[in-house]
Amino acid sequence: MTAKIAYDEVEVGTELPAGTFPVTRATLVQYAGASGDFNPIHWNEKFAREVGLPDVIAHGMFTMAEAIRVVTDWAGDPAAVVEYGVRFTKPVVVPNDDQGAVIEVSAKVAAKLEDGRVRVDLTATSAGQKVLGMSRAVVELA
Repeated sequence: MTAKIAYDEVEVGTELPAGTFPVTRATLVQYAGASGDFNPIHWNEKFAREVGLPDVIAHGMFTMAEAIRVVTDWAGDPAAVVEYGVRFTKPVVVPNDDQGAVIEVSAKVAAKLEDGRVRVDLTATSAGQKVLGMSRAVVELA
């Protein structure tokens, strides 16, 4: 597979379709099973509060993975992402209710690079707070 977006079709400032990703306690349990990360801050409210957190928090790598979906959906091929990095700035707090939390992600092309690649800068927030900083991906376009 290759990216479905052509390099010549994008400019610096091109906005990608935004994404909204719900997160519940059940989601965190599923992710823990898939990743093998059973740290109790991700499922045990009592433990999370004892270590100074406001409540159970989403796994950082889960948050990172949800955010990049905006880019992979836009590009049309997950393999088009050749680099991706973030800084974790705030946790995604996931309350034990029917709603859970929501991760909201926007992204735009920040630079056109050589060899048909672009740098995409992402903004990820939850509960009005930025949860990822310096979130950038390099994407190889068609």
